[in-house]
Amino acid sequence: MTAPLRATAALVTALLLVLTATVPAQAAATPATKAPVAGTLRAYNVSGVYVAGVSSGGYMATQLHVAYSSRIRGAAVFAAGPYYCAQNNVAQALDGCGDNVYPTNVSALQAYTRTWASYGWVDPVGNLSGDPVYVLHGTNDTVVQKSVTDDLVRYYRHFGANVQYDSGTPAGHAWVTPYGTLGCATTASPFLADCGTDPQSALLRKLLGSVRAPNTGPLGGSLIRFSQHTYAVNGWADGLSMAADGFAYVPASCAAGQSCRLLVALHGCLQGHGAVGTAFVDRANLNQYADTNQLIVLYPQARAAAANPNGCWDWWGYLGATNYPIKGGAQVETIMNMVRRLDG
Repeated sequence: MTAPLRATAALVTALLLVLTATVPAQAAATPATKAPVAGTLRAYNVSGVYVAGVSSGGYMATQLHVAYSSRIRGAAVFAAGPYYCAQNNVAQALDGCGDNVYPTNVSALQAYTRTWASYGWVDPVGNLSGDPVYVLHGTNDTVVQKSVTDDLVRYYRHFGANVQYDSGTPAGHAWVTPYGTLGCATTASPFLADCGTDPQSALLRKLLGSVRAPNTGPLGGSLIRFSQHTYAVNGWADGLSMAADGFAYVPASCAAGQSCRLLVALHGCLQGHGAVGTAFVDRANLNQYADTNQLIVLYPQARAAAANPNGCWDWWGYLGATNYPIKGGAQVETIMNMVRRLDG
């Protein structure tokens, strides 16, 4: 790793260590959970694919959506900014796409997208027109400024996406969930905040249309723990700053062959299995809705590495490749390999 990259990685680490200082936990609602069982991914009767993510997972969700808009029908993004915001520059990622010290030229990002679509590096931008997009930015988020998330909304609306923007929830930098272990305004590990609301109902209604009430009793599906090496473009997930194992929640109805939709759910920095265990998988409030809405939820897992000490998804080029946000990007393709397997 170059000296500038080491220095910037150290700054990112220092920032997040401050943000993740110990905070007293509130009495959190306890969700029904499933113990992971070792298994493999297989093909299901999938009728549509969607993505959702928080923080670095939000940036990765947008990368997947833009690169594969012919296959991915919509996105939900918490606490993140526009596609290609970092522009292969970790300093821009930290100071431009977080604190907004260097305001992002959204028109330039839109131009990059159109040019790359003309090259076939991402799918035609016309696919984004009409796609449902749900965006949430907490009013107490000091990691990603609201102006940065505003840019994400502007980016999507430019291409005709149908965006629902929640910018009034008083959350910190977190995935907001009724099963959050932290107070709403708190920014700290495991980045799961309870604001007394249910954004998963809102985001799923936006992405899927009508949504049945979640299962508040014992879960009826299976949580599969599978090897990510199988899907890694290099055959070795560790080399892509991805964990050895990922997770997939499969409701019984989907396992029985009924038509189901697929949601790729992407954790944020310091929120993967290596950092917080299955907290995001268990408490994201997605498995509960999956059970009653014939929805498979795929939970890919990033991991910490020398150039990525906080286990973030690659949204600034830390793997050393400039193609990270387009088709052929190592993590993008690895996740899409999982989607292709589940989608048959």
